[in-house]
Amino acid sequence: MKTNWLKASVLGALLPLAAMADTDPKDWGAVLEEARGQTVYWNAWGGSPTTNAFIAWAGERVKADYGVTVEHVKLTDTADAVTRVLSEKEAGQDADGAIDLIWINGANFAAMKQSGLLFGPFAEDLPGWANVDVEGKTVQTDFTVPVEGYESPWAMAQVVFMYDTADIEAPLPSAQKILEWAKSHPGRFTYPQPPDFLGTTFLKQMLVDLLDDPSVLVDPVADDSYPAVTAPLWAYLDELTPVLWREGRAYPPTGTRQIQLINDGELDMAISFSPGAASTAIANYELPDTVRTFVLEKGTIGNASFVAIPYNSGSKEGAMVLANFLLSPEAQANAQDPNVLGYGTVLNVAGLSDEDRARFDALDLGIATLSPDELGQAQAEPHPSWMTRIAKDWQARFGVTE
Repeated sequence: MKTNWLKASVLGALLPLAAMADTDPKDWGAVLEEARGQTVYWNAWGGSPTTNAFIAWAGERVKADYGVTVEHVKLTDTADAVTRVLSEKEAGQDADGAIDLIWINGANFAAMKQSGLLFGPFAEDLPGWANVDVEGKTVQTDFTVPVEGYESPWAMAQVVFMYDTADIEAPLPSAQKILEWAKSHPGRFTYPQPPDFLGTTFLKQMLVDLLDDPSVLVDPVADDSYPAVTAPLWAYLDELTPVLWREGRAYPPTGTRQIQLINDGELDMAISFSPGAASTAIANYELPDTVRTFVLEKGTIGNASFVAIPYNSGSKEGAMVLANFLLSPEAQANAQDPNVLGYGTVLNVAGLSDEDRARFDALDLGIATLSPDELGQAQAEPHPSWMTRIAKDWQARFGVTE
């Protein structure tokens, strides 16, 4: 389903940001009291067994400690959740909505924030916020859009490329080198089909790498400059598509399927937004132990993953309790464990207590995970309007029809 960004933008001009709930996040004791017995319907991507297992674990912990029940509503496209909340708003359903928490990023967050569809601000009033690395990580903007407390970070991500060293001798340090390799090894690379987030991420990453000055992408799309800015991407894809897996006539639907194709010997390389994904897959016997990761010489896109609460949730307190648990050193260290998720932490680990810091120090990040120094400086995410426009144009140019 397509993101209803334009529709939400128009509606947003007429609506203020949603008002605060009766329970003030600053009164954490009252939040905990109201949360007990609530059920939180967490709408989150459901395409990864490891992610699903982590969400189930978090639900068990929150239930045991705070009496909050978590139900994972598995999404294939976050835009579906945005559409549901928008439809409820238009129907006047301003309380007890179907969604209590959303794993959200980018254009979907921008649309909901602009349209007054989010509860808050709440994130910086959570007790766990005190440990968040505000200075060192991009946790107060989302694809250049100021967060302003309307969503809470829970994981850090950066684009990496997984490659099988049994088939590729050395990392490929640029978009151009990837193209040259793909031409020499037709059928051995692909990316998920947009609008899957990894598929759209690949498009963004290639454009960032191809542009001499990618800072132009920080500003919203302008009609007069869009054709010239994106021309290098379309020219690149015109050359790349015929040498992709299945000659670009089919694409894997998800990143999980990419990993399966490497494991099955059909692909030699894949894109990921998790630096620990390869190590996690190796630990779970989903990839051969010859797989490693690399980043591009100019850097790769990085961002935080967030959770947000719809304005009409009937379990705002339970949702805040869950968001706060996700910021706990226990949850953050568990998510960073490559045997679990392999996600980067949003916390300032150096500022934690000795006991909590030890959780991270004890982690073996895995044989395929790059160190922070090896990951280098992350490239900024483009403004979400670029991705909305590029994904639509990709579909028109390269989309697969039945």
